[in-house]
Amino acid sequence: MILTVTLNTALDLTYRVPRLLPHASHRVADVAERPGGKGLNVARVLAALGHEVTATGFAGGRTGAAVRELLRAGSPGVVDALAPCAGTTRRTVAVVDAASGDTTQFNEPGPPITAPEWSRFLAGYESLLAGARAVALCGSLPPGVPVGAYALLVRTARAAGVPVLLDTGGEPLRRGVAARPDVIKPNAAELAELTGSRDPLPATRDARRRGARAVVASLGPDGLLAATPEGTWRAAPPRALAGNPTGAGDSAVAGLLSGLAEGLDWPARLARAVALSAATVASPTAGDFDPRTYEEVRGSVRVSAG
Repeated sequence: MILTVTLNTALDLTYRVPRLLPHASHRVADVAERPGGKGLNVARVLAALGHEVTATGFAGGRTGAAVRELLRAGSPGVVDALAPCAGTTRRTVAVVDAASGDTTQFNEPGPPITAPEWSRFLAGYESLLAGARAVALCGSLPPGVPVGAYALLVRTARAAGVPVLLDTGGEPLRRGVAARPDVIKPNAAELAELTGSRDPLPATRDARRRGARAVVASLGPDGLLAATPEGTWRAAPPRALAGNPTGAGDSAVAGLLSGLAEGLDWPARLARAVALSAATVASPTAGDFDPRTYEEVRGSVRVSAG
């Protein structure tokens, strides 16, 4: 089983409009809703790849109930181990401009988590680790969760002998790196904030010195840059793909984590991650990946050493 952690789950709404204009009313051409938050996106892709997946985190209120119902209905391969909370799960809204393909995103902050709710979650997390082959810790922290939460979750996974991937930013990432996760997957902005360097190659190596065993940086349409104990690689799609980038980084995490669980070498993990990311950009619904694009791209991903 692969475990994903989404402390700040969401109900993701995607609106598609003919053209997005400021200070104007819009007629929505299409509406889609799905369970969201980075870790749930990762879980959905992992299940589509054939892995047994358990998803934990928090869910509360009417929105949380909707997230859980959509997860059961639309992701039958994902086991729901979300912990209840008294607050209401947040919503995110992605507005897709059909004319340009650009997406505008609105993210609510999430429900406040109490100390007893956090303690109950930690107990459940430790129990779930007993059956996990790998764990992904993903996304922002809701109010009330300690800023060092991911560092604690990394240390707990390492103590249980479970490889852990961390995908977050800001202070939670800085503290989490010091706990020595097996992999971190920042985007370019998160990596620059962590290291102070906007040059990705030295920045990935600096992040490794700070504690991460391996660093895989998302460079948008330029693909991935990985600094690992086995070497440094760049992986890029064969061509630029137009579409909605929402969830593309989460699909890359699923590719990396599934490759880790299957014992693939780094070039194969990176090729899978890039192909899944590209296939997510090509999907008409935020957070989905297009299987046809995935099959087309994965054999053509350019992976080079150094």
